[in-house]
Amino acid sequence: MSWTRFAAPQRFHALAGRMIPWFAGLAAVLAAVGLYIGFFVAPTDFQQGEVYRIIFIHVPAAWMAMFVYLVMALWAAVGLIFNARLASMLALALAPTGAWMAFIALWTGALWGRPTWGTYWVWDARLTSTLLLLFLYLGFLALHAAIDDARRADRAAGVLALVGVVNVPIIYFSVQWWNTLHQGASVSLTRAPSMAAVMLAGMLIMALAAWMYCIAVALTRVRVIILERERHAAWARRELEPAEAAA
Repeated sequence: MSWTRFAAPQRFHALAGRMIPWFAGLAAVLAAVGLYIGFFVAPTDFQQGEVYRIIFIHVPAAWMAMFVYLVMALWAAVGLIFNARLASMLALALAPTGAWMAFIALWTGALWGRPTWGTYWVWDARLTSTLLLLFLYLGFLALHAAIDDARRADRAAGVLALVGVVNVPIIYFSVQWWNTLHQGASVSLTRAPSMAAVMLAGMLIMALAAWMYCIAVALTRVRVIILERERHAAWARRELEPAEAAA
């Protein structure tokens, strides 16, 4: 089967509808398991006490905020290079989810910072660059909404997404490049993790849950975007009829 088969919005709309329940179900199950491990099984940290448990939400959200931006920029690039409508729709569908993950990372980080640093916010390199990431997401959405023509909006927002990619490695390497309050990475591909195995397991399961959640939500949103863009087509009108009748 050719990978371009589902590049047609109509086919992808149907495929996404079949995939959403699976990803949503996996997100719910993984989140339940991860939260149980994080809050009831993982031991108390000998330095931070119970407050460290916020990592089971904070760290996965921070990871996903960066990862979703890279995926959004990738789809934006595909849309710009190949003039692929579906790719631009996927980029637009990912932006609100990425912004939500960045907000959760900043909010939980502030709650974590108060008992550990004595303040909710400092102009730390990682915190500041993560705040900039949130603004990039919001700027992408605002720029797209400001342009009436959908294709011109896709191109303008896509260029902004590509420019903003430079901020992602800055976030990741900020604790190595500058003297920051933010602690270094607890998980690395080049060295052993600096946390207990059960803590690491809970955090990785929560990261998978966040990943499944982001996919499910983005697929749900792209189906709506496809129907809005393709509402002139007969198949889209048939899809919209039940919703319009219910309204």
